[in-house]
Order: sequence, then C-alpha cells, then structure tokens
Amino acid sequence: MIAEMDETAATEAHINSVIEKYRQYVNPGLSRLLQFGGFGDLEESAEGCTVTLASGHKCLDFLGGYGVFSLGHRNPAVVRAVKQQLDRMPLSTRAYFNEPQALLAEKLAEVTPGSLRFTFFSNSGAESVEAALKLARKATGRTKYISTEGAYHGKTMGSLAVTGREKYRKPFGPMVPGTTFVPYNSAEAIAAAIDGDTAAVILETVQGEGGIIPASPGYLAEVRRITQKAGVLLILDEVQTGLGRTGRLFGCNHDDVQPDIITLAKALGGGVMPIGATVFTPEICESAFGENPYIHTSTFGGNQLACAAGLAALEFTLNEDLPALAASSGDRLKAGLTGALDRSPGALKEVRGLGLMLGVEFAIQDVAELTINGMARRGVIAGYTLNNPKVIRFEPPLIVSSSEIDRAVEAFSDAVQESIELLSGIE
Repeated sequence: MIAEMDETAATEAHINSVIEKYRQYVNPGLSRLLQFGGFGDLEESAEGCTVTLASGHKCLDFLGGYGVFSLGHRNPAVVRAVKQQLDRMPLSTRAYFNEPQALLAEKLAEVTPGSLRFTFFSNSGAESVEAALKLARKATGRTKYISTEGAYHGKTMGSLAVTGREKYRKPFGPMVPGTTFVPYNSAEAIAAAIDGDTAAVILETVQGEGGIIPASPGYLAEVRRITQKAGVLLILDEVQTGLGRTGRLFGCNHDDVQPDIITLAKALGGGVMPIGATVFTPEICESAFGENPYIHTSTFGGNQLACAAGLAALEFTLNEDLPALAASSGDRLKAGLTGALDRSPGALKEVRGLGLMLGVEFAIQDVAELTINGMARRGVIAGYTLNNPKVIRFEPPLIVSSSEIDRAVEAFSDAVQESIELLSGIE
C-alpha cells in the first residue's frame, strides 16, 4: 500500500514537473488552458483509438489530431514502412532522385480527382496552402484570392491571409493583400467578388474550424462552373477532409468536382510522420515551374521517411476501404449524438457533418466548454472548433469500432447532462 502511494506520488510529481516546464519554456497560456480544460496529464503511449496517459488512465481519442489519426495511432503498416525506410535513408541529400517521393507522387496522381498530376511536397497543411497560393499567382499572373468567412487554412502569413477569422489575422496585420471574404455556401457571393485580378478561389469542402459546416449539395459544382467561366483557379483545401474522412476519398467527390489545385496533409502521414502535399494540373506545373524548377522548394519536403509513411497510409486507406468505414461509422456516431440532442433540446442545437467529421453545436458556449471537460474525465477526448467555440467536434480514427462509438456517445450525453445541472445550480 505504501509502495503504491509512493508510486502515485512520484507519477504526480513527474506530471507536474512537465507541466511546469510548459509554463516556463513552452507556452504559459497553453499550460493554463490545458489544465483548466481537464487535460492536465501526459500522453505516454497510444495504439488504435486509445491513448494511455502517465497517470495510467486510458482515453478514447475522438479528436484524432484534427484528422491526423485517420488510420489510428501507430498503424502497424505505416510504422513498419517508416522503420524500414529509417534503416536505409531517412532524409534526402536534395542532390539525387528520391524513390519514395516519386512513388507517392505517382499514387496521388492516380487517386486525386480529374487531371491533377504533379505534387509539391511540404511538411504541413499550412505549407501546402502556401504553395497553392503561390502557384496560383504564378500560373495566372494575378494577385487576388477569394476565401470564405469562418474558413481555416493555416497560420503562416499567406495561409493566415485567407483564413476567415479576424481574431487570428488582426494581431499580425497587415496581411498579404488581396483577399476578399464571402459567406460560405454562397456561390453567388463568389461570382460577385471575382474581378480581373482574381487568381484563385480557395475553399474547404467542409469548414472544420468554422464549426463543421459541410458544403451544401451543388455548391462546389456551381463554384467550379463560375471559376472556369471566369478563368479563375479553384483551390480545394482537403487538409482535414482528404483521404476518407467524409465518407468519400476526397470531400469534393461528393459533388464530383475537379479542382485545379488540392491541398493535403494530416491523414497523409498515417499518424506517424508530418507531411503536406499540393497537387496540381500539368498546366499549372508548366506555368509555375517551367522556367525555374526551383521557384518554390522545401528542404525537408518530400523526405524519404514522410513519403514512405504517406505511401503506406494511402495503400492502407484504399485496401481497407476506409472511406466506406467512415461513412457507416459516421452514421452510427451521428445517430448517437442526435439522440443526445433529443434528450437536451435546450442545450444542443444541431448535429452536422459528413462521415467521421461531425460537430455538435451548443446553444450556450459555457455548456460546450464544460462538456469537453466532462468527457475528458470520462476518458473520451473531443475538441473545440477555433472559429466557433459553441461547436464540439468529433473526428475519431476511421478504424473506430461500434463499441467505441457507443462509449463515446454515452460519455458525451452524460457530460452534457452534468454540465446543464452544474450551470442550473449556479443560476
């Protein structure tokens, strides 16, 4: 008994020491926020849909790294591919040809929509968007972009300039000039905003940070028609939605739309390696890189480890038909969350999304915040949406089981009821 108490005290001391290092050397505000939200523990290991904490508690991961862990944590096929590549050559010299990069680019050309063929590799979603924005300017000779209110495309200077929330742009202004923001799901607003200097329209197929807002049926197709008529490029940001998350391999497949440029990241690394990809047409490739193949580069982009992970992740996604799994599991999760909405109609407004990219909108932000905390205490991780804090998002691995979905729904429902009772007691 004494030994167990000593071990518990030692574990708590270790956790607190790491939290203190965050406070002193990483980000004091983040440290306070994580503790307040009920996440004052350490990630220690993970497998499948389960994360084990230093305290010994096990959690179901229904946030999934905002789409990173579509294949689950430590997917064996991806881990094996990365280990094998690590024993050969982890990073490129940048002087010779790189086979894993060529193989992954070939596979992306096979599976992406329409005439998309060439890929520029980077290290993150924001970098993939940066490349897309630069390619659009170079290919068209124009300088303006059209984005949407509530959009999230990253926080580097270029990607932030097309991110649709002033809260994140204002502290770093002036932004890269030339972006107009219009309401999401309004093709008419895009048509009205296009002028002779518009290089590209950039859209998410489901707004993630905006509150899990899917494109309305026909919206993307109408935007595609408008942009083609105006000679404007269409960039689809599928950093979160790509590779099966919405129940189709790409979000744009729901509307059978073929963009000029598509951006990928998150799930492409199989939950093991960071990687970003910007895939574009031969015409854009010639316009952008024809005169100077080094016009846009990345030292680590397309490295062997990341590309080995990406190729294994793509093959696993296709072989196991993860988009179909996402569609069926998404139906089950959505039904469960809708049942919770029916039991708490005053607190919950709507359940929406596609596949395993679902959001629940609350009537009151405080209930959403308390629910996240309550779910964490019940061993289930979910997350906020940065551009709409009244919405809790659910993006579990696409390999999630029915029993894990049912457990998460139960934790959510119980946490909602607890939050309502707590706020009623305060009033």
